[in-house]
Amino acid sequence: QVQLKESGGGLVQAGGSLSISCAASGGTVSWYTMGWFRQAPGKEREFVAGISRKDSSTDYADSAKGRFTISRDNAVNTVYLQMASLTPEDTAVYYCAARGAPYSRVALTTKEYDYWGQGTQVTVSS
Repeated sequence: QVQLKESGGGLVQAGGSLSISCAASGGTVSWYTMGWFRQAPGKEREFVAGISRKDSSTDYADSAKGRFTISRDNAVNTVYLQMASLTPEDTAVYYCAARGAPYSRVALTTKEYDYWGQGTQVTVSS
């Protein structure tokens, strides 16, 4: 069973950029459709971005389109989320998730993912 560990979160000023990582162990990221979710205080966990295990196609929440980029490096078994033009509304705990076979489509809901990391805090100051 794959274990996921996020890193790279921190404090950044509005308008800035940040890249967070999700390192996998006990499994290979290329076997899974991977997703990034986030949860702000008092809000439900929401989909941010995903990358398909089948063809590496990507999908983004409307709030992330044009600003965030998800990518995968199979050589180091890591998935990344590059974030730019950050705003205080992007402040949240960011979670990495994996969706196992046979599913390859990027899923948009938390219940469709099988494995989760513990999250990394991203705080954007105004």
